[in-house]
Amino acid sequence: MTAQERINAYWTGRAPDYDEYQQRPDRLAADQEAWSRIWAEALPPAPADVLDVGTGTGQVAMVLAGLGHRVTGIDLAEGMLDRARQHAATLANPPVIQLGDAVAPDFPAGSFDAVTSRYLMWTLREPEVAVANWARLVRPGGVVAVVDSTWFPGGLDNASENFTDFYDARVRDVLPLAAATSIDQTVAVLEKAGLSEVTVTPLTTIYELDRRFGVAPNHEHQMQYLIAGRS
Repeated sequence: MTAQERINAYWTGRAPDYDEYQQRPDRLAADQEAWSRIWAEALPPAPADVLDVGTGTGQVAMVLAGLGHRVTGIDLAEGMLDRARQHAATLANPPVIQLGDAVAPDFPAGSFDAVTSRYLMWTLREPEVAVANWARLVRPGGVVAVVDSTWFPGGLDNASENFTDFYDARVRDVLPLAAATSIDQTVAVLEKAGLSEVTVTPLTTIYELDRRFGVAPNHEHQMQYLIAGRS
């Protein structure tokens, strides 16, 4: 398998447990409220055309659709896409969920008002190429907005998450942000792509929710950030 195929296989296998955690009934309503505020403040007013790259189980795509946006979500992990499609089928204004590569989304230039991602940058091959492509897809004045953190500053070899079967040395070699020690490394990627007015916002509401409800298994309680720039 190629490095990307190994990443896809890992997340397809993780999809059921990952989705169940995202849909925890004790936290779901609070999460949806918090993320709705975060994305509403970060993106142009609805309705806007939004591409959610690395959409996974579609949690961000569903929130954006709930805000009234016209949303397309893409991913390469079929297991994740299956879950996202199931969720989309329950909505009156569902996002379009389809197979697609976050590094090179197959859409014409200027197709969207915004491109979003959440928890993707650390596991994204060629992030500088990817973000440059996202910037090309965004109309003038549009927004690229990503959420991530420094999840594994000690490296994936030392992570408590069991990556060993899929995130081998060949995969780790193509993921320059996997072991980022500062969110500034992600900021630099957006700036190098030519985005302007790049801002970093600590997501204190999510940090507080993690304190109240706990974090995902094999993760530590740490700050997440919204990094956004304009085309």
